[in-house]
Parts: sequence; structure tokens; C-alpha cells
Amino acid sequence: MASTQVLKSRIRSVKSTRQITKAMQLVAASKMRRAQEATRASAPYAEAARELLTALAGHMSVADHPLFVQRPVKTRLLIVIASDKGLAGAYNSNIIKAYTEQLQIDDKAKIKNTTIAVGRKAAQFAARIKDTQILGVYQDLPDRPDGRELRAILDSVRTMFTSGEVDAVDVIYTEFISSINQATKIVRVLPAGHDVTTDAGGATDAVYEPNTAEVLDGVAYRLVGAQIFQALLDGRASEYSMRMIAMKNATDNASDLVDDLTLVMNKARQSSITQELAEISGGVEALSE
Repeated sequence: MASTQVLKSRIRSVKSTRQITKAMQLVAASKMRRAQEATRASAPYAEAARELLTALAGHMSVADHPLFVQRPVKTRLLIVIASDKGLAGAYNSNIIKAYTEQLQIDDKAKIKNTTIAVGRKAAQFAARIKDTQILGVYQDLPDRPDGRELRAILDSVRTMFTSGEVDAVDVIYTEFISSINQATKIVRVLPAGHDVTTDAGGATDAVYEPNTAEVLDGVAYRLVGAQIFQALLDGRASEYSMRMIAMKNATDNASDLVDDLTLVMNKARQSSITQELAEISGGVEALSE
């Protein structure tokens, strides 16, 4: 059994760790609330954007627009959204697992791919994969990316797709459902409105002024951007939620470990006291003989 001094040192160390994980839990909880409000506020707009793009795709006059054109997928662009830091539970590992699965699917289908990595963890993993082309890396983005940062990603995506360098653009991110429920999701943002199974809702009869191309150049660009922006917000809210839960579990485990070590220390102290009493009693009996 370890000495009481060693046990005291271990207890102090665990208590110090518990203070850190508790502080990280509180910080993550505070940031999660703000990120949750942001993603829920923009979610209806992102959903409306998806529905509108789907409706527009059902209009025959947009079929040849550069952002709506459907081509056989020979090259795919993957936008992978992870975090810049660890200690967020399974957040990054789930994203990396989904990303790896998509690379394997492309490899089997003989589809080339390129990657835009959002977050240091995604960039580090992509850089270690052999023969993986990285188009761009975006790190240390704020919780609510501003227009400049979002536009940089969106412009790269649009240029690659309209030039024919890629035939599809997919976003791999973590959808925020609730503070205890998040799901890894893969969404295709280009070609725009690729899911044309929904009812066009009258868009097939629409008349575009001044002309179809000019309207769609602005509308489709902004609506595709809204979907990517929502994925970034969802990812950040999910990250903070999973970090809060991970730090809460770490704090609880540290408390349990402190209790266990304290019990062991008390037993060691009791054993030491009992032994000393036995030695004293033995010495008294020896003197009385």
C-alpha cells in the first residue's frame, strides 16, 4: 500500500486537475449557449435556402446555369469542418471517421477528391493522408464567421465547381440537434438544389427579371453560402456541447478518484495507527514483566 504522503500528493494533483476541468466545463457551457442561440436563429433561413434552391433546380430554364448543372461525378470537393482544439469528446474523431469513409468510397468508385479543411484538427489529419490534395485550410475562425471569412471559402468552392475542376461539393460537419444530441452529417451544396425530388412549389412557372442568369448569379451564390454558414454554426455549437459534456465527465471522474484515494489514505493511516498502538502495548507488557 502506498504511503500517506504519496497518497496526499496524488489527491492534491487530482484536485488541481478537477479545478481545471470544472473551469473548462463552465466556459464551454457559456459558449455553447451563445452558439446554440446563433445556430437556431439561422436554421430556418438555411432550411428555406435549401428548399428554394431545390425549387429553382426544378425550373427548366436554370438547368444550364453554372451552379445548377449536373455532371457525372469524377472529382469531388469535401469541406471538412472540425475544431482547432481537442478535449471535445468524440467530436473530432466522428468527423475524421466520416471523412475517411468518404475518401474510401471515392477511392473504390475511382473518383478523385480535394479537401478544404476547416479547423486545425481536420487540417492535421488531412495532411497525414497520402495523395490527398488540400485546397485550403481555415483555422481559428470566430464562433460566428464574418462575411470575409465565409466569402473566402465560398469563392473557392464556386470557382472550382463552375470551372469544372470538381463535379460535386459536399460538406462534412456535425449537426446540432440538442446539447446532448449531435449527429455527423454529409450535405451536398453543389450542384445547387441537387435534390429535385421535392415539389417545385410553382417555381417552374416563375419569370425572372431582368433575366435568369443575372438573378441566379446572386441568389444561388448567397443561398449556397447560407448552407455552408449554417454548417459552420452547427459545428461550433456541437463542439462546445461535446466539450462541456466531456469536461463534466472528467470532473465527475476526478471527484470519484479523490474519494477513492481519500478512502485508501484513511485506511493506510488507520493501519499505521493500529500498528503503533500494538507496538506501544507490546512495549508496556515487556516492561511490566
